[in-house]
Amino acid sequence: MDRSGSKPALIIGAFVFAALGLLGFLLRDAAIAVKEYERTVTAKGLAEREVPADIVIWPISFTLASNELSELYQSIDDSTQHIREFLHSRDIASGDISTNAPVITDKSAQSYGGPAAPFRYVATAVVTVYSADINRVRSAMSDVGTLGKKGIVLTAGNYDAQTDYLFTGLNDIKPAMIEEATVKAREVATKFAEDSGSRLGKIKRASQGQFSISARDANNPHIKNVRVVSTVEYYLAD
Repeated sequence: MDRSGSKPALIIGAFVFAALGLLGFLLRDAAIAVKEYERTVTAKGLAEREVPADIVIWPISFTLASNELSELYQSIDDSTQHIREFLHSRDIASGDISTNAPVITDKSAQSYGGPAAPFRYVATAVVTVYSADINRVRSAMSDVGTLGKKGIVLTAGNYDAQTDYLFTGLNDIKPAMIEEATVKAREVATKFAEDSGSRLGKIKRASQGQFSISARDANNPHIKNVRVVSTVEYYLAD
C-alpha cells in the first residue's frame, strides 16, 4: 500500500483539528464575554408636578316642566337669560358662555305604565361656561345658589352637569419631566450597581411611560397632579 500521501494528510488533519480547537476556545471566551456584557439592571424613575388647571368647563344644568309646550320653551328662554345675567354680573365674558339645545321629554308618549305625571313635558337645558379664568369662575360657582331664588331648578349630580378642569400645558413641561424621571432612574440603578460591586454602563434600552393628569384630591379638582414613569435598562460592568 502506498503511504506516501498519508503523512501530509495527517499533518493537514492535525492542523485542522488544532484550528477547530482554537476556534472553539475563542468562541467559548467570546460567549463568556458576551454573557458578562449582557449583565443589566432595570430601574424606574418617577417625575411628578403639581400644576394649576388652565381651563374650566362649568355646565349649569336646569330642569323645567309644563303641560304647554310653548309655555315651556318660553320658560327655558327666561331661565337661560337669568343665568346669563348672573354670569355677566360675575364678570364672565359673553364669549365664554354657550347654550345647548334643550332636551324635552313628552311623558304622555312614554310606553311604560304607571301613575300619570303631573306635567306632560319636562325639559333639561344647559348653559355652559368654558373659560381660562379659573378663579373668577370658581367665585361664581360659590354664588350659584342665587339662581334658585329666581325659581331656577338646578340639576346636580348628572354626568352632563359635572364641572371639569383641564390642564393644556403638558407639552411645555414634558421635556423637563422626562429628564427628571430619567435622572431618578439612573440614581436607582447606580445605587444597585454599587451595592452589587459593579459599575453602571451604558443604556441598553429605555421606555417612557404614559403621562397621567389627575386631580390632586377630591376637594381641589382645579389643581392637577402630572406624573410620568421612565423605565431604563443599563449594562453592568465589573
